Amino acid sequence: MNDLSPPSGQDYLRRARAIAPLIEDSAGETERNRRLAPAVVKALISGGFYRMLQPRFLGGSEVSLAAFAEVIEEIAAADASTAWCLSQCCACAMASAYLDRDTAVELFGPPEGIVAWGPVAPSQARVTDGGYRVSGTWQFASGGHQATWLGGQCYVLDRDGQPVRRPNGTPLVRMMLFPSKDAQITDVWNVMGLNGTGSDTYGVKDYFVPDRLSFARDEESDRRENGLLFKFSTSNVYSFGFAAVALGIARRMLDDATRIAADKTPGGSKRAMRDNNVVQSQIGRSEAMWRSARAYLHGTARDLWQAVADDPVQTAAQKVEIRLAATWAIHQCAEIADTAYHMVGSTAVFKNQAFERRFRDIHTVTQQLQGRQNHYENVGQVLLGLDPDALLFTT
Repeated sequence: MNDLSPPSGQDYLRRARAIAPLIEDSAGETERNRRLAPAVVKALISGGFYRMLQPRFLGGSEVSLAAFAEVIEEIAAADASTAWCLSQCCACAMASAYLDRDTAVELFGPPEGIVAWGPVAPSQARVTDGGYRVSGTWQFASGGHQATWLGGQCYVLDRDGQPVRRPNGTPLVRMMLFPSKDAQITDVWNVMGLNGTGSDTYGVKDYFVPDRLSFARDEESDRRENGLLFKFSTSNVYSFGFAAVALGIARRMLDDATRIAADKTPGGSKRAMRDNNVVQSQIGRSEAMWRSARAYLHGTARDLWQAVADDPVQTAAQKVEIRLAATWAIHQCAEIADTAYHMVGSTAVFKNQAFERRFRDIHTVTQQLQGRQNHYENVGQVLLGLDPDALLFTT
């Protein structure tokens, strides 16, 4: 589709820096309307950002995990909701590697071809001639309001309505794609933070999905493209992308807190904040925390990229490393955000200061699946030679 070389990670990073002022200026509109501002969506489409993780035959870039995380981090420093939606929809666009090429071009060929979906939910896809009859309701479709297609992960039933099972006895789950205009979207996204993601509930009832719009997410048997990126699962990509959102929020909060501390003298104090030894120490420690968390996340991304290039079969230890690096980055960033928030005092509580929004956003990131505290327990179980309780460690 595109005879020109696709943009590199550095190209996207430059583009992200160029549109960051627009994203930041639109953050209030995004927050109020609980979906990305139209000008922001237009800029993301024009910049080709939704193609970062698409196959090259579509004009996609198949950027590395580290390059992707760097771009998401840059955008998150301007607005977390925008970065979150972009991260989610880019990972969903990896569906193009599991569809036949004609279908992939139909969905993703148009510049506005965007897919969003949420996690598996009570649902069913009953086998019928040429496809499936799908009924279900799903949650957390971040970016769904700007998507042209939605996906629902469904439990497959045979023609008699009986659950279809894999050889190991687990239920068969397949992703079903359908135009967003055909879904019923329910406004439920009234939350503390990441308001602009518009992560609403959506559903269809007895809706026909043809075979060509169905695939087994992240399963090698259904994957049609062999680029290095697609050896990683969408779950892997979510880990790096959402951790990068946390890094971007924390970076901006720490930078703003440092700037404020350099100029502010708190009420009732004789000393400027910059002369306060506690503030000086907080800034130094927070800087070290941020740099170490980022280095761990990016180092993991680079190491695994090379490891999978050498051997495309991911090991359990590599999956554990992804989960640990992402969870650690998210929670270190939340601690940095807390320090910055308390450091600047009353300045942080006013809505005309982005501190207040970013504080809510970072603590919403920690509540998402990628930031669960029990990931540490699961990592410990693996390191002790035990089977992890969480299914996440198998994908």
